[in-house]
Amino acid sequence: MTDVIQLLPDSVANQIAAGEVIQRPASVIKELVENAIDAGATSIDVIIVDAGRTSMQVVDNGCGMSETDARLAFERHATSKIRKADDLFTLRTMGFRGEALPSIAAVAQVELRTRRATDELGTSLTLSGSRVMGQEPCSCAVGSSFTVSNLFFNVPARRKFLKSNATELANIVTTFERIVLVYPQVAFTLHSNGQELMNLRSGSLRQRITDVLGRRYSQDLLPVDADTQLCRISGFVGKPEAARQKAAHEYFFANGRYMRHPYFHKAVLQAYERLVPTGARVPYFIYIDVEPQDIDVNIHPTKTEIKFENEQPIYQLLTAAVREAIGKFCEIPSIDFDTEGRPDIPLATPQLLTQQSMPTAPQPRYNPGYNPFRQKASQDWQRLYGQLPSADQPDAGQLPLFGDDATAAAGSAVTAETTLVAGSPAATAAITQYQYKGTYILAAVKSGLMFIDQHRADIRVRYDRYLAQLTDAPATGQRLLFPEAVELTAAEGVLMEQMLPMLSAMGFALQQQTDTSYLITAVPTDIDGLQPSAVVRQLIEAGGQDAASADGSPMRHSLALALARQSAIPYGQVLSNEEMDTLVNQLFACSDVNHTPDGHTIIAILPQADIDSLF
Repeated sequence: MTDVIQLLPDSVANQIAAGEVIQRPASVIKELVENAIDAGATSIDVIIVDAGRTSMQVVDNGCGMSETDARLAFERHATSKIRKADDLFTLRTMGFRGEALPSIAAVAQVELRTRRATDELGTSLTLSGSRVMGQEPCSCAVGSSFTVSNLFFNVPARRKFLKSNATELANIVTTFERIVLVYPQVAFTLHSNGQELMNLRSGSLRQRITDVLGRRYSQDLLPVDADTQLCRISGFVGKPEAARQKAAHEYFFANGRYMRHPYFHKAVLQAYERLVPTGARVPYFIYIDVEPQDIDVNIHPTKTEIKFENEQPIYQLLTAAVREAIGKFCEIPSIDFDTEGRPDIPLATPQLLTQQSMPTAPQPRYNPGYNPFRQKASQDWQRLYGQLPSADQPDAGQLPLFGDDATAAAGSAVTAETTLVAGSPAATAAITQYQYKGTYILAAVKSGLMFIDQHRADIRVRYDRYLAQLTDAPATGQRLLFPEAVELTAAEGVLMEQMLPMLSAMGFALQQQTDTSYLITAVPTDIDGLQPSAVVRQLIEAGGQDAASADGSPMRHSLALALARQSAIPYGQVLSNEEMDTLVNQLFACSDVNHTPDGHTIIAILPQADIDSLF
């Protein structure tokens, strides 16, 4: 029997390794920019064409490479970062495995132009699918210039499963942000299809965060600084009022390397306990510096997972440092005991009050039964104020009943014997409805007492309407008298290009001013009272949570749900009978009357047997 185990060729082994290291164009950018940083570059330029499908170029002014090093850099496990196994425990560089360049060359066409400061001529090296196509001297600037073209040209299955250009470009921008936030002393530029997306000059960390994520973050950041023998924790966290339900910028960096760490994330959330609503997310940019031997970054090829030897003590230090930052820099009212040298202000003693003519406090006159949704007059106004109401004064005697009065009235009005059927207008025609505490709509049905959450019901109604607009029935917006401007980050600007047709279908009209600024000139007709710029920003955050597929279905769902949540009837708003009838009829015409699009219950029925058992 012949032997069956064979040694794979280097080209095949490189393609296998590339499957783990190079997952998409953003992976190429990550590896090349990290190599440029390790080379000591102070200026790095990234140029993208067609979201990396056509070409990606990274130019730096680092130390450059010799002719021999340039050729050897594309061999597997060839690296300048380590020499022996013990060096893995003293890593100070971003890369160390020697897998990135051979993996890139295995699935793309690569051209390298590099020169050292001590050399008169540089080296030009061309590779295609791990094969060296040519190497010759050339004239070039000090540093290195990598050009990666036709990614996955020899692996068509991998190229086929790449996402849309907008999605891949958004991933590149996200990866780029994670790197530039660590090295504020390095100048970066990012260009896509000839347009400049980012131009970041060297400066302080706070300035870099503001340049990347927008000026609105400058006022919401609190500095964190804790230096111990175990580790040093620095960076910034957001003020409690900067919390949002989703899409908060949350970054952890360990020794200059971006990482994901759910355990440390809980430590930050614990510091904000009882300061932000449940489920809210607070932005933070936290940098943890520890001794290299106390962490292990050699876990995953992407190096975003890091193991810490002292996780629990760092957890406690992190929570204490964030709490200290919140308590030290947040504006919290306090008692001032330092009154030395200040003028004495006499207290309002009884003797002093008798010497002065005190004005009489006015007695407010109001109608406790006022309801702006009523049109008919009421004799109760005469009982309260001794005069009849005018034509524009509401009827105070026909208000919706609450509490015990509503219960008593509901007991005498339970006459509906029809079981509710979704989509049937006759199901709600003969039902007497009441509103309870501005939150629930109560209706008597055959099986008992039905409770409808008015806010969630309106979310379901509006969601179905907006989804229909996004699918096949675009809406016309209402023009704004005074257009509003909205400033976006580079990542949000890339996402906006993909979202513009969907926003237009929902009734928004936006005019692009620059690459990252838009002017809102029209909004949907049913979002009165909301600030257009805040609504658009919330929609961008919601759309960024779901990468759009070929037809954009996940993003359409996110946009429709986000706009429905913002514009739905709030809790506590008093509804008239006509408004309750309209809402209930619209609800029972929806595709799902029992649950909101995100799974929350809309309708609950208290059985008649349970009501009878109370008596």
